[in-house]
Amino acid sequence: MAIVKPFRALRPHPAQAAQVSAVPYDVVNIEEALHLASDNPLSFLRVSRPEIELSAGPNGMDVYADAVYARAASNFQRLIEQAPLITEAEPSFYIYRLKMGERTQTGLVACCAVDEYDSDIILKHERTRKDKEDDRTRHILTLRAQTGPVFTTYRADATVNTLTEASTASAPLFDFVAADGVAHTIWLVPVEQNAAFVNAFAEVPKLYIADGHHRAKSASRAREELKQQNPQHNGQEEYNFFQCVLFPADQLQILAYNRAVKDLNSYSVQEFLNEVAGSFEITPDATPVPAKQARFAMYLNGRWYGLKLRNDITRSFDITDQLDVSVLQNHLLAPVLAVQDPRTDKRIDFIGGIRGAAELERLVNEGQAAVAFSLFPTTLDDLMNVSDAGEIMPPKSTWFEPKLRDGLLSHLI
Repeated sequence: MAIVKPFRALRPHPAQAAQVSAVPYDVVNIEEALHLASDNPLSFLRVSRPEIELSAGPNGMDVYADAVYARAASNFQRLIEQAPLITEAEPSFYIYRLKMGERTQTGLVACCAVDEYDSDIILKHERTRKDKEDDRTRHILTLRAQTGPVFTTYRADATVNTLTEASTASAPLFDFVAADGVAHTIWLVPVEQNAAFVNAFAEVPKLYIADGHHRAKSASRAREELKQQNPQHNGQEEYNFFQCVLFPADQLQILAYNRAVKDLNSYSVQEFLNEVAGSFEITPDATPVPAKQARFAMYLNGRWYGLKLRNDITRSFDITDQLDVSVLQNHLLAPVLAVQDPRTDKRIDFIGGIRGAAELERLVNEGQAAVAFSLFPTTLDDLMNVSDAGEIMPPKSTWFEPKLRDGLLSHLI
């Protein structure tokens, strides 16, 4: 069963929702975050990425310095007072609808149980990095708040669908279109419906983290620290739960998560192509986007090549090794380009599919990368099958669009 719990969200007034809301803290670099918040004193990036106000970054202050977290806390308090942010009167659920182009997805905003995360009822498909865990754990503990949701999914359920549809019949609480063209609409669910949602999700056997593994892990670590500090701990404190948005899987879209590598591992262009040809059939002048799974497009020296793993290469029966991201890693990135650990190797960059093949061409044409790879998207079935098997995908296997926004609903713990 999946435990969902209503909560008293800290949120802006509807008139300020668009101005306060911000892209997730981890999808922009410091320059992009600074640009987005530059003319907006109420931008939630000033809380989620406070280093933008402190000249922190590659050539400045450590982004994990004490002053960064202190600035997050002071900006959070300033936002509460000046936006202002208000605390919901009653523990409540919310419905969050995202619309990008013709695609719409509608999910329940709720708190999920840290115990279910720790016991794998809420399933994961990515490993987390300790430095990023440390950062978000400290952010949560400093603010005593989870300021952005964990994006979760589940196999669609008719009862939940009916309840969700009924909850969107009234006027929304927030309704705006962000600068990127994505429409964000949030409804406050009448408290009389709380029990119905709790009971409906009790019949959902598993939840899957789609995006937000570091947020979830950090919520777990924060809970453990607060539990140790609380001699009266009873398991019902707010820190035992973390904010999620739960979407039915049949509404979600995964885009490719592409790769670019800064150099050719000392090979010339021709030597590199010869090495790649050892494992892949190469087709010159291919299209920049693979048409199906098990096909890749490679941008090198101003030209796109199509790649297909040679038929005589033995494929693993392991469900994770069959993923396209694994095939590229195991048969090209590691053996040819010496990218052994993509989680830590500074020579590889990951580019969300929303940026398109043009971004890969730009990186190579401007000399920021030597070669780039365009992949076919991982599927929801892949994600669920890997999670059900208790396995872990390679890093940066999925890019979900559209993105939820930070700052609209925060969970105080």
